[in-house]
Amino acid sequence: MHLARVIGTVVATVKSPGLEGVKLLIVQPLDREKKPIGTPVVAADGVAMAGPGELVTFVASREAALACPQTFVPVDHAITGIVDQLTVQPSSPGGDS
Repeated sequence: MHLARVIGTVVATVKSPGLEGVKLLIVQPLDREKKPIGTPVVAADGVAMAGPGELVTFVASREAALACPQTFVPVDHAITGIVDQLTVQPSSPGGDS
C-alpha cells in the first residue's frame, strides 16, 4: 500500500467493461514525509469518494484489479482509502524506515 495525493481527474467517454461508473483520478505518490516521489499515475477510485487534494492510499498490480467494485478489471492502480490523519514516527539513524 502506498501514500499519494489526488492531483487531478481523468475523463474517459469509453471505458472497459466493469469500469463504467468508476472515477479515474491522477495521484502523486508521496514518501513518509508527504513529499512527492516518482511520477503521477492514474488510479481507479476503489472507494468511490476520493477527490482532488485528498490524501489517499493506493495499491498497484493485481491488488488494484481486486480493489475495484467489479474484480479483475484492467487497472494498474486503485485507491483503497482516504487518509484522515497521518502520524509518522521518526526513523532511527541507519535503520530501515
